[in-house]
Amino acid sequence: MSNVEVDPQETMLPGHEPPCEGLEVLEPRDVPLGGPRAMTVRRTLPQKQRSLIGAWCFADHYGPDDVSSSGGMDVPPHPHIGLQTVSWLFTGEIEHRDTLGTHELVRPGEVNLMTGGYGIAHSEVSTPDTTTLHGAQLWVALPEANRNAPKAFQHHAPTPLRVDGATVSVFLGSLAGDTSPVETFTPLLGAEVTVDAGATTTLELDPAYEHGILVDSDGVTVNGHAVGPGAMAYLPVGVPTLTLRAGDRPGRVLVLGGEPFEEDIVMWWNFVGRSHEDIATAREEWMAHSERFGEVEGYAGDVQHLPAPALPGVRIRPRTKPSGQTSGS
Repeated sequence: MSNVEVDPQETMLPGHEPPCEGLEVLEPRDVPLGGPRAMTVRRTLPQKQRSLIGAWCFADHYGPDDVSSSGGMDVPPHPHIGLQTVSWLFTGEIEHRDTLGTHELVRPGEVNLMTGGYGIAHSEVSTPDTTTLHGAQLWVALPEANRNAPKAFQHHAPTPLRVDGATVSVFLGSLAGDTSPVETFTPLLGAEVTVDAGATTTLELDPAYEHGILVDSDGVTVNGHAVGPGAMAYLPVGVPTLTLRAGDRPGRVLVLGGEPFEEDIVMWWNFVGRSHEDIATAREEWMAHSERFGEVEGYAGDVQHLPAPALPGVRIRPRTKPSGQTSGS
């Protein structure tokens, strides 16, 4: 996976609260998922400016996508190691199948979390009734002690709660007095927050966490900064509160957080490892249809086993934890 150089523009709006010290704006880059009509996603993690936020190592934001034009989502069976996938939708519906035998729908406001430690494979297909797709696909890196965890799948539909002019749905960790039952291997936060039109809301944050605020709507300010749709505001450790302000329309964001992830990781294609050899071995075993990943049953597409790309001609380098306000590649 490649990162993108960015030159964030931070804007202070008249009459708004002072900007948060240390806030960075991570601008997205457009990435086509492939296929003849190629649904495009906006990727904010990983990138050269910052590779991880807590253990969150990958963030794609997509839509609203007109399925009649793009063809929707149709991702054949493909593998993962060393991570958890977190699927969250605003609009539409996606059918998930994996090598545990799980057959589950991803629906708006309901989280699907899949653990692909030692190895798992799954397919993702938007349902025939879906006309618009809009949501986020997120990955969490597993720590060394758990990076070979067995296959697992969790589904949870959080109950939205009202907090000072906003609606909050907590799908991982704790926020605004609510806690998700979904299990993770490092301390994490994942929540959708929708602020009423013209309203301002302030939420208490865990100061031991760093946070990424993935913005979905126009007119949103994050701790005094205007942040455009698809961009992510980074808040460093020690920031005690999150203040969100909406414009003339409701403003929606995803709040992602976690304790700083201290381990270097190697990311390539759909794999998270610790060395080039980890990645090369996983690729070889996937291409050999190894029992490590298993087979996905019930996927109706023509490609039943997505081929892995060729490895680069050089060793894949680790992504290192940022020092201060800069990150390793």
